[in-house]
Formats: sequence, C-alpha cells, structure tokens
Amino acid sequence: MVSFASRKARQHAVVSDDFERELTREVLRTELLRVRALIVTGSVMMVFFTAIDLIDPSVVERVWRGTLGLSQVYGLLVGFILFEVWVHSQIRRNLKLDRDLPVVRRYIGAFIETSFPTVILILQIRSMGASQALGFVVPLIYFIFVILSTLRLDFWLSTFTGFVAAAELFAVAMYYHPVDATGVPETYFHAVRSVIILICGVLAGAVGAQLRRQFAASIAAATARDRVTNLFGQHVSPQVVERLMTEGTSAGGDVRRVAVMFVDFRGFTAGAQTRSPQEVVDRLDGAFAVLVDILDRQGGIVNKFLGDGFLALFGAPLAASDAAHRAVAAGREMLSAMEHINAESSWPLRIGIGIHFGEVVAGNIGSPRRKEYTVIGDTVNFASRLEALNKEFGSQLLISSAVREALGDDGNDAVALGEVEVRGYEQPVAVYQLG
Repeated sequence: MVSFASRKARQHAVVSDDFERELTREVLRTELLRVRALIVTGSVMMVFFTAIDLIDPSVVERVWRGTLGLSQVYGLLVGFILFEVWVHSQIRRNLKLDRDLPVVRRYIGAFIETSFPTVILILQIRSMGASQALGFVVPLIYFIFVILSTLRLDFWLSTFTGFVAAAELFAVAMYYHPVDATGVPETYFHAVRSVIILICGVLAGAVGAQLRRQFAASIAAATARDRVTNLFGQHVSPQVVERLMTEGTSAGGDVRRVAVMFVDFRGFTAGAQTRSPQEVVDRLDGAFAVLVDILDRQGGIVNKFLGDGFLALFGAPLAASDAAHRAVAAGREMLSAMEHINAESSWPLRIGIGIHFGEVVAGNIGSPRRKEYTVIGDTVNFASRLEALNKEFGSQLLISSAVREALGDDGNDAVALGEVEVRGYEQPVAVYQLG
C-alpha cells in the first residue's frame, strides 16, 4: 500500500510544474496590465499638454519657457511610450513561450521607468527654478509608478521602485539645493517626502506580495482540481474533489474493496433510429444528468461513460465502509427517478443495473503521456456480466451474493434467482433481484 505521505509528495511533484507555469503566466498578465496603464498614462499626458498649449499658451510659457521646452517633454513622452510598447511586446512573446522575464531585465526596466519623472523634473527645474519645480506637479508622477508597481506582484521590485523614486527625488533636490522664501534650505522637507515615497513603495510591495499569494493559492487549488478531474473523468462531484485534494490520490495501483455498478439503457439503439441526432443526445444527456446527480448524493463516481451506459464506483478512489449499501441505495433511487422521467417523456427509457462487491486493483493506468484512473479485476468483469443478465430475466436491478451478504438485513427484500450460469464463468453463481 502506498503511504499517505508518499502519495502527497508525488501529488505535489505532479502539480508543481503546472502550478509554476500558470503562476508565471498570471504574473506576466498583470505585468501586461501595468504596461498598458503606463502607455495610457503617457498618451493622456501628451493630450493634456497639447490641450493646455491650445487653450492657454501662457501656461506653457510660464512653465516651460515656450514651446521648445514643451517639445523636449513631448520627445521624452514619445520615447517612454515606445519603450513601454517594446516591453509589452516582450512580455507577450514570453507569454506565448510560457517563459518568465529575466529578473535582471525586470529591475533594469523598473529603473528606466522610474527615472522618467526625474528627467522631466530636471528639465522643469531648468525652466522654472528648483523651488518652483520641486513643489509643482512632477514629483507626484513618481506615485503613479509606485502604485502600478503593485501589479508586478513582487515585493522587492515594488520596494526597489519606491527606493529609486525616493533616492532620485532627494538627489535632485540636494543637487539643486532649493531654499524657501526666507532663504532656508528645504532639506528636511524633501527628505520627508522621499521617505514617504519609499514607504509607499514598501506598502505597494506588501500589497503585491499578498496578491501573489492569493493568486498562488487559487492557481494551486485550480491545478489540483484539474488533475482530479483529468484522472477521474469529466464528472467528479465537488464533495469528492474536496476530499481527494485533502487526502491525496495514489500514483500506483491499490487493492480496494469496492462496489462496482454497471448501468445500461435498454432499447436505446432502436429508439434512436427514428430520431434526430440532437434528440438522441438531448435525451441521453438529460437522463445521465439525473442518474449522475444520484451518484453524487450517494458518494459514488462515474469512472467511464460507455455509450448509452456507464461504469460507477463506490469505495474508490475514496474508501467507504458502506460501499455496497451506497451502491444499492443509488440503484434503487435511479429506478425511481427513471419512472418519473418516463412519465413526462414521449421517449421512455428502461435501464438495467448490475452491482457486484469485491476486490479490485485501482490506480492510474495508461501511457506515460496520458493516464486515467480505472479499476481492474474480476469484480469489474462480473458486474458487467451481471448487468447483462437483466435482459434474460426481464429485470432492472441485479446484485451478486457478495452484495446481498454485505447488505445484511437491508437486503431482506432481495429475491433469489438461484444459481445462474454466467458467460465466462465455469460454475453457476447466485444472483439476486431488487425492485
């Protein structure tokens, strides 16, 4: 038997690659969002400056000392937008290749972007003077880059962005050494403002790191759920998924005692010949939906859909001490449900059910590239043969002696059909019918 710890370790190894790949893609998607926001911001700034120049040219004259200074800002904005467009193309390229951006490139990009307001600030200082420019709008632009750095989902990158913004703003202030109206240096004012920018960078990093943890948790859960549904078929109830994610699944074969149920629709092929393909699919899907819902409630799973029938398991992949009881309860409920469905349908369907209880080998079987969870053993074969006997007896629910024995007093209504010869078995076997 495979230990719980080893099952969890193997499960983690299988999930980790998919998890890391999907997390990388999610981080790159948020990076794309950040870059688009910067491109839009740069474009809006160009439109804003153009509008000011058209509406009130005197403002341009006071702030930029004429259109020459404004033209320099336009040049910077165009260069910045082109740089971000290039970054955007690189991120999209890496997304297609399922590859992350190099760490060094991220830091270099953060440094170049955050230095953009610094260059504009220096140009404005030369036009307006140090005190006026440092007290004007441009230092506030740093906050745009700090806030958007949250979308990097990286604490250290956001902190680095805040540090670069704070250091460059303080360095510019100290280099130009502005003084207030009384001639007193404004060192403390600029030092405090730079510290606040740095703190904002740290806080943005903390928020980004929290978002990354939430993304990671969501992706890990989704990856584990995908693995469960890939192994156990298209239909796995939410309750079964939760338990499988908690308890883990075996990578190899386990010997389990399970109740195996085969369900088949009688006369379905003949009825389908006189109906359109869409009618056939709709009728089959509608019936399957009801029957599978019953399996969910009774703790069973559909292991395989077999044309107009299916194979269901009770006791695998999750152990159940009352697997036989659950299987029989599900079978009885299915018969009752089909009576209600047939009463409201112009195409009545009759089902045959066979249930056997015994040992199987359960595990993930298949090629290295594609595996599926299945069960193998005589218990499965006999359950299939048992279901086929419904045609011979004109019955709908047959169980084996092993199931009858497991039911105890709950199976007192079972009708013994005697020793029956079953195809593929040398000795006759006891079969029971349930209503």
